[in-house]
Amino acid sequence: MPNSLKDSTVLHNGVKMPWLGLGVYKAQEGSEVINAVKAAIKHGYRSIDTAAFYHNEEGVGEAIRESGIPREELFITTKVWNTDQGYEQTLKAFETSIQKLGLDYLDLYLIHWPVPGKYVETWKALEQLYKEGKVRAIGVSNFQIHHLKDLMSQGEIKPMVNQVEYHPSLTQKELLTFCKNEGIQLEAWAPLKRGRFQEYPTILEIAQKYGKSPAQIIIRWDLQNEVVTIPKSVKEHRIIENADVFDFELTAEEMKTIDSLNKNERTGQDPDNFSF
Repeated sequence: MPNSLKDSTVLHNGVKMPWLGLGVYKAQEGSEVINAVKAAIKHGYRSIDTAAFYHNEEGVGEAIRESGIPREELFITTKVWNTDQGYEQTLKAFETSIQKLGLDYLDLYLIHWPVPGKYVETWKALEQLYKEGKVRAIGVSNFQIHHLKDLMSQGEIKPMVNQVEYHPSLTQKELLTFCKNEGIQLEAWAPLKRGRFQEYPTILEIAQKYGKSPAQIIIRWDLQNEVVTIPKSVKEHRIIENADVFDFELTAEEMKTIDSLNKNERTGQDPDNFSF
């Protein structure tokens, strides 16, 4: 279990990935995303998660350059978007992303959604990039168990990460167990359910007990479930608060209580019913 913002999980290929990072979905290109990423790095974050679809890779790249932190100390993730899937298009999309970020290599490249009929070819492109050393780890996002099984039966390399919507209203127990058994690291997007947990009395009670915010309780719950988490914020005080989760530990009972809030409720799209 992580004890500080510097702690990492080890992916199945031996690459270290920080347990906690900054997500930049909906952070505006330009000063908003640049300031958010610089604030996160200044306060000890080393993992930044973006995507071609977020249209802010250039700002992320600029913030990385301005941060003054050596590139090898950072863990940078981006994703290939649905309209760029397929073997050749993915290779092109990767080049575009890497140019926008201004980087020589990526730490993690993900398939953003399992586009039917395309994601296997897309995965083969990711395997190629990995073999060429352009990416230190490859993975997927929004993949259900059946998508993962399909990919594993047709690909050569098992995904290292699966980034999915994950929070107390969507605990995805089966998927978490499957990924753990396969050595695929689960990662949470929308861990705070887009800020909708403030009104859960159970979480408020636990938060009061530890003198923490509801958001901090949920991030801690993620980490104790061994799920990498990337809460997003563009506000410096919130970025600091989201990382202040290493000085307490939830009890087994509290973990169960939070688990019991599950309603299989998504804030985002269902990967099986997504209009690609």
